[in-house]
Amino acid sequence: MTHEPVSTALLQQFSPLDGLKRDNLAALARKVQVRELSPGQALFKEGDTEKRTIYVVSGVLELQDQGKTVETISGGSDSARNPVSPIFPRRVSAKARDRVQFISIDSDLLDVMLTWDQTGTYEVSELQSDTDGGNEDWMTMLLQTTAFHKIPPANIQAIFMRMQHINYKAGDVILKQGAEGDYFYVLTRGSALVTRETPLSKDGIKLAELRVGDTFGEEALISDAKRNATVTMLTDGGVMRLGKDDFKKLLNEPMLDWVDFDEAQQIIQGGGQWLDVRLPSEFENQHLDSAINIPLYFIRLKLNTLDQSKKYIVCCDTGRRSSAGAYILSERGFQAYVLRGGINKEQG
Repeated sequence: MTHEPVSTALLQQFSPLDGLKRDNLAALARKVQVRELSPGQALFKEGDTEKRTIYVVSGVLELQDQGKTVETISGGSDSARNPVSPIFPRRVSAKARDRVQFISIDSDLLDVMLTWDQTGTYEVSELQSDTDGGNEDWMTMLLQTTAFHKIPPANIQAIFMRMQHINYKAGDVILKQGAEGDYFYVLTRGSALVTRETPLSKDGIKLAELRVGDTFGEEALISDAKRNATVTMLTDGGVMRLGKDDFKKLLNEPMLDWVDFDEAQQIIQGGGQWLDVRLPSEFENQHLDSAINIPLYFIRLKLNTLDQSKKYIVCCDTGRRSSAGAYILSERGFQAYVLRGGINKEQG
């Protein structure tokens, strides 16, 4: 499947893209590419739920129901002005009759852009980041995470509407270990370093390096604890931030799946894994059989040691720290559940 840049003139051929303001249309053009299908190649199948808005640029696309062609869409035709089979899950399958060129846009991203464009709240171009190598901007990356698929569209709109943009210089401290949690952050430009001060290292041990699209600051908001690490800009850059109350209501609650002990045991019996996010000393004193221990402040550093195909039941003593851990896992595409009430309740 080949990819080519998209011009604003091409996007203006499609509805409702032709209604976008010039600057916003140009911003959208930088996010999408023309892709190509070979004859007989499938574009999507009946029942697919991936939320992509698709337009046929050239060639003939066949829409099929149980193997029978029920409609054809030819590039340049009136029907090609509108999105292909826009209802999810897809009610038909789509296959290329000949060489087909098409564009595919994240549906939530397009919805956000249309809303901004029509309300005048932002020019989308104000929210772009100058990433190296032409990488996708922070907004696209955030919307394409598995976790965001759990969030209702109305929440997504509100999240972006309520975010504030802040610029920083290299060396600036965005958040400090030990401070109260007040905001959730998305890095929109530049890079930043996450460090944690310990009794043996006052300068701090390196936990992670953040790039455009990475998020941080959520642990303290979810657990109502103080910041467990310091984030410092390595380069000039910027963030978008969301206040604590908005974060909890709009982003955190829809992303967490809570289970009681019996439900958790069923998941464990089906191949799931207990993940205890308490401190090692707490874990050694008491823990669930077969549980593994990764302290909350180490989770980002240890993500590459976890199995994306496995379901994780995240636990702690009360459920507070485990909800923060489960949020991070969900945000990174893992199937994570929170043990309701914690192990003290279930094992007491």
